[in-house]
Amino acid sequence: MDSMQPQLPRRAMLAASLSVVAAPAVARVQEASERNFLAPSGYGVEFRHTVPELIGDLLRTERGDPKMEAVVPHHEWYSEHARRSFGSWGPSPRRYPPPAIAEGKSVEWRRERVIAAALRFVGYAYQHHHIPDWDPPADWPWKSTCAGRNGKGFDCSNFTSFVYNQAFGVHMNSDVERQSELREAELNDERRAVRMERITLPEDHEARLETLRTGDLLYILGKPGGKVTHVVLWIGSIGRSGSGLPLILDSHGSGVEDDQGRPIPCGVQLRPFRPRSWYDRCASHAHRIFEDREERVGVRR
Repeated sequence: MDSMQPQLPRRAMLAASLSVVAAPAVARVQEASERNFLAPSGYGVEFRHTVPELIGDLLRTERGDPKMEAVVPHHEWYSEHARRSFGSWGPSPRRYPPPAIAEGKSVEWRRERVIAAALRFVGYAYQHHHIPDWDPPADWPWKSTCAGRNGKGFDCSNFTSFVYNQAFGVHMNSDVERQSELREAELNDERRAVRMERITLPEDHEARLETLRTGDLLYILGKPGGKVTHVVLWIGSIGRSGSGLPLILDSHGSGVEDDQGRPIPCGVQLRPFRPRSWYDRCASHAHRIFEDREERVGVRR
């Protein structure tokens, strides 16, 4: 399904006006505003809250430090023990505790935080890795991907699971089929579960767009009637495109074009959700973690 795309997109800066102490952010933001994100494709996101309000902890504390992403210390990432233990996938992610910054926040804020946290990885390659900043040497075992070589990045379901883990301390299975079947996730460091509401999608395209909400996990079948092979983050009402198309954010291969007919590079990118596209035709169902009790359209218990 993914075609090969050897060119890696250039890393850019999220919230360029901020002083970033931890990991440099990797998404491109319009310098004129701390609420706007603009990708090279021309697709963007306009937050209702400022970036520092949403992910200040990821920009300024060790929670957003790339060297703190794994269950093992950074100095062990490329050791012989890691090679034997983790193979081509690399180390598993650490379990982040629930963040203090999210306490008492609205459903709208939480949904926006998911997207703001995920946009930090725009430009990372599509790789079969568990964590985004694992960058093994050239002789490390590797599963061929559209990136054309080993390097930083992760695949679709490791992307979605890592974002919810880092942003909210929510742990879910990173295998795409298993993730699609979950009914609850674990809240790290606490002995309680988080409900993952299964959202049944209408057949009608416009009704489907009305049903989905920012931050939803949308699962895609490999082919109509097939099994789930892909997952994306739904951008929703905060997405901006010149054509007015709704947007998704995912880690995937090449083969999708922007509104100007230019190919969107493989890896973590904003992409359009066009009517009758593969994303649309093969959409299976969605998961919603942050639910507004007044928005229960399509929710199946």
